[in-house]
Amino acid sequence: MQMLTTCLSPAVYKMVCQLGFEIQDHIEILNILDEDNQVCWDAICSKVCHASSEKGLAYAESVRQLGPLCEAVHSYFMSLPNEKFEETFREHFHWTNNKELFLSVPAVLKIMDGTKISLLLMKMTSCLERALGDVYLTVGKDCPFLLRDLLASEELATIFSKSIMDVLRVFLGSPESLNLRNILWHGFASPHEIPPKYCSVLLLFTAGLGQILQAHHSNSLTSLVHRPNFVFHSAEGLQVFPDLDDGILSFSEKLVEESQFVLANMVPYWKEAITAFRQVRYADCAILILIQLETGLRLIFTTVNNCPDRLLTAESNILYTTFDEILAKHLNDASDNQVPNSLGEPAMEFLWDVLNHQEGPRVRDHLSHGEIQLSEFPRRIANDLLAFSIVLLYNHFNHNDTDKEVAILCPLLDAVGSYQSRFHPIALLQKQVLQCMESVQKWCLLPSPTLSHVSSTEGPEEMTDLGISFSAEIVHVLSLLQNQSGFCNEDLDLQKDKWFISMKARCSKHISNLYCHRWIMEVVNILRRVTAQCQLVSTNIITTSNLRYEQWENKTLRSRQRQNYIRMLSSIKTLSLIIRLILTLIIVDFSNILSIPMKTLAEYQKYLKYLKSILQYAENVVTYTSQDQNRWDGAMQLTHRIVLKIRIFLESSNWSTDEKVDVVS
Repeated sequence: MQMLTTCLSPAVYKMVCQLGFEIQDHIEILNILDEDNQVCWDAICSKVCHASSEKGLAYAESVRQLGPLCEAVHSYFMSLPNEKFEETFREHFHWTNNKELFLSVPAVLKIMDGTKISLLLMKMTSCLERALGDVYLTVGKDCPFLLRDLLASEELATIFSKSIMDVLRVFLGSPESLNLRNILWHGFASPHEIPPKYCSVLLLFTAGLGQILQAHHSNSLTSLVHRPNFVFHSAEGLQVFPDLDDGILSFSEKLVEESQFVLANMVPYWKEAITAFRQVRYADCAILILIQLETGLRLIFTTVNNCPDRLLTAESNILYTTFDEILAKHLNDASDNQVPNSLGEPAMEFLWDVLNHQEGPRVRDHLSHGEIQLSEFPRRIANDLLAFSIVLLYNHFNHNDTDKEVAILCPLLDAVGSYQSRFHPIALLQKQVLQCMESVQKWCLLPSPTLSHVSSTEGPEEMTDLGISFSAEIVHVLSLLQNQSGFCNEDLDLQKDKWFISMKARCSKHISNLYCHRWIMEVVNILRRVTAQCQLVSTNIITTSNLRYEQWENKTLRSRQRQNYIRMLSSIKTLSLIIRLILTLIIVDFSNILSIPMKTLAEYQKYLKYLKSILQYAENVVTYTSQDQNRWDGAMQLTHRIVLKIRIFLESSNWSTDEKVDVVS
C-alpha cells in the first residue's frame, strides 16, 4: 500500500479544504430559507464574487464568502428530523427523476462517514447533471456533454437566471472552482477531504432549482420530460469473470490492506466497494471501483513513465491525468506511454472495452453523467469490474505463490490473461461475419417446391440457375483468392460445409487491435457495413422464401407471382455463392488488416474504391430482394457486374500480405 496523505495539489487542497472555513460569520437559516421553505436565492447569489477583469467569477473569494452560508445550511439539515425534511422538500426533488436519492441525504450526513458522503455526492452530482440536461432540452437542442458547458449555457440561464447558474459553477463548473464533481469522479479526493457541508448546500440548491422549475412550468403550462435511462444491452457480451464468492471477497480485503496498487488514504473506498457488492448495491460498488481503478492506474502511469507530479490534481490551466491519458498510446511529449507494457495487452483490451469503445458499455461515462437507473445496475458489470480490480490488487501485492488462498484467484487471473476484446470494431466485425455466415448456412434448409409441382407451362427450364453463366467467373476469382490467401481448394468450395468450418476458424482468430491506424478503422467500418447489408440480404431471402413457399403450397399465388417465385428460387443459388464469396473476401481482408498502413496512399485509395463498390452492390441487392421489390433478374445483373469488379481488382493488385504481421504503429 502506497503512503500518501493527499492527491490534491496545494492550490486545490486549499480551495476544497480550507477556504470555505476562513470566515467564521454566523448566518441565520431564515436568511437562506424563508418561513415558507422557499430558497432565498438573492441572499445566496450575493455571496458570489466576480473578478475585476473580464475573467468571470472570482472562485476563491466566492468559496470564502459562501463558507458560512454552507455551514448554516449543514447545521440546519443536521438538526432537522428526517421525517420533517422529507415532508418539507419531497415535492421539490421530483424534477431530478431520482427524488429518493436526494431524500436520503440527511440520514447519510448524520452518520458522519466520509466515504458514504463522498459516494452520495458523486451520485448527487451525476443525477443533477442529467436533470439539468433535461431542463436544457426544453428550450434548446444538443445538450452539452460537459457539465461546465451545461452550467454556462444561455438556455439554463433563461430559466434559472445567470446569477443562480454562477452559484452552481462555484461548486461544480470549472477546474478553478471547488470542482467537486470532477475531483471525486476522477478519484483525487479521499473520504476525509470533502467537507460534508458542501453536500448539504448542493442538496438545498437542488431543492431550490426544483422550486423555480415548479413556478416556471406553472406559468408556461409546460412539463419536464426526462430522457430514458441508458440500458446496458452490450453488457450481455461482457461477463468475463466467474461470480465472486465470499472466499474471494475476503481475500480481496486483505489485498486492499497490502497491495501497492492502493493509496493509503483511499483504503476506505475499496472497503466500501467490497461491502457494497456484498450488500447487493451494485451501482455503489461500480462507482467506487471505477474511481479507484483510475487512481491506481494513475499511480502506475506516474511510476512507469517517471512523472510523479501527475499523481496530483493539476492546476486550472493543465488537464488532469485521467483514464484518457492513462490508456493512451503516447504521452503529451509524443513519447511512448509505458502503461500498456506494464499491464499487458489483455488487460488493456478489457479496460478499453469497459470504458472507451463506443459500442461497449462505457460504464464510467454513463454512470458519471447520470444516465443510468442506479437501482437497476447489472450485477454482472459490478462483478467484472471488481474481479478485474482484484487481479490488479494481486499483481501489485508481494505475494507468496505457495499460499493456498491465492489458488482461489486462479480463475480471475486466467480470465484477465486470456481476455480478448469484444467491443473493438475489429472484434465486432468478426462477430458480425460469424452471424452472417450462420444465417447464410440456413439457406440450404429453405423449403422449395419440387419440379413435379411446377406446371408444364412454367417448365423445368425456368428452374435453371439464372446465374450459371457466372460460374466460370466465380471459379476464376476463387483461384486468384487461393493464390493470394493460402486457402486450399476445400476451404474455397463455397457450397460445402468445409467452407463454413474453415472460415469460422479463421474468423475467430484474435487480431491485435490496440491503437489501430486510422486507415484500418476506415476499412473496418466499410467491412462492417458490407457485412450488415449481407445479413439483410440473408434475412430477406429467408423471410421471403418461407412466405412464398407457404403461399405456393396454399395455391394463393397469382400466375405472375408464381413466375417471380421460380426466378427467386433460381437466383438464390447464385446469391448464396456471391454472399459466401464476399464473406470469404472479408475474412481474408481482416486477417491481413494490420498491414494496411504499409500500403501506399494510391494502393489504399484503390482498395477503398473497390470495397465501396462491394458495399454499393450489397445495398442494392438488399433493395432488390425485399418483399416489395422482388427484382431477381436485376439482382443477377448486379451480381454479374460485381464478380467482374472483384476479379479485376484481384488480378491488378496483390493486396494480401504476410499474416505474421501483428503490430501496427
